[in-house]
Amino acid sequence: MGEFVFRFASPWWLAGLLLLPLLAAWYLLIVPRRRPALYYPRVDLLRRLPVSPVQRFHWLPQALRVAVVALMLLAMARPQTGRRISTVLTEGIDIVITLDVSHSMLAEDFKPRNRLHVAKQTIAKFIEGRRNDRIGLVVFAGRAYTQCPLTTDYGVLATLLDEIQVGMLEDPTAIGTAIATSTARLKNTDSASKIVVLVTDGRNNAGNIDPQTAADLAAAVGVKVYTIGVGREGEVDYPDPRSFTGYTKIKSDIDEETLKAIAETTGGAFFRAHDPDALESIFSRIDQLERTKRETRDYTRYRELFPLPAILALLLLLVERVLVATRFRVIPG
Repeated sequence: MGEFVFRFASPWWLAGLLLLPLLAAWYLLIVPRRRPALYYPRVDLLRRLPVSPVQRFHWLPQALRVAVVALMLLAMARPQTGRRISTVLTEGIDIVITLDVSHSMLAEDFKPRNRLHVAKQTIAKFIEGRRNDRIGLVVFAGRAYTQCPLTTDYGVLATLLDEIQVGMLEDPTAIGTAIATSTARLKNTDSASKIVVLVTDGRNNAGNIDPQTAADLAAAVGVKVYTIGVGREGEVDYPDPRSFTGYTKIKSDIDEETLKAIAETTGGAFFRAHDPDALESIFSRIDQLERTKRETRDYTRYRELFPLPAILALLLLLVERVLVATRFRVIPG
């Protein structure tokens, strides 16, 4: 809608309004009264006559003239109304979030939830904070596929994110294939900034393309890859219904060196998330590093209002002329 504004385009005409009290005094007090037009020998008899409405409002023509002058000065000042409108020009970013769904993501070192659950929650918050960016989802384990193509429909994106679960794809972990699939989603877009956020808790041990080759391909088409390794070092709890405690121990196996090399090759960065707070902090840092470019242009459209006081002034002048020519006529004229 915009902000409502009011102004006078030629405000110096309003200075004339300061003279109106003097003009009114001149009409009503200073201008000498006309001499009687008729001589009548018995003035006392005339004074006994009842006061007519014309006599009660003898000042009306002069008041109308003052109002006409005031309205004409107001019209000359050119009153205008308008709305100040801000146009926001945006240059959105294309982002593909690439999420590991191998069975190791069920490890519960992010208690009381597993790694995948915490990762999905954090990604959902990241998506909620974006504006004007196209975001897509790629999931991977032993192979990779697109869960959601690039879109600005964040509601659909959130629904498809919620549907991601372990078991969608067979193990093991194909990091190189995941990067190549994500890059394919970005390479033909016309966005000035193309980002992949890779979330994994393992190392590449499957697929037909190695991570470094995939990183080289991403860099060649201008795709920046941020890599996030999730999970604590050492042995962590993993759900096992066959165990008496319901858990067994597995060893974290994050290939930090490869993830760092991927990020360095593409101009991104590597992060390590040992707990839910750290993962959320990492996504916040990426959110600040990769912001949509915004440019705001303000302009105001004005509408002229001077015809209103000008027309009203002409109408009052017409009324004044009719009155002085009829009921308020002065003899001699």
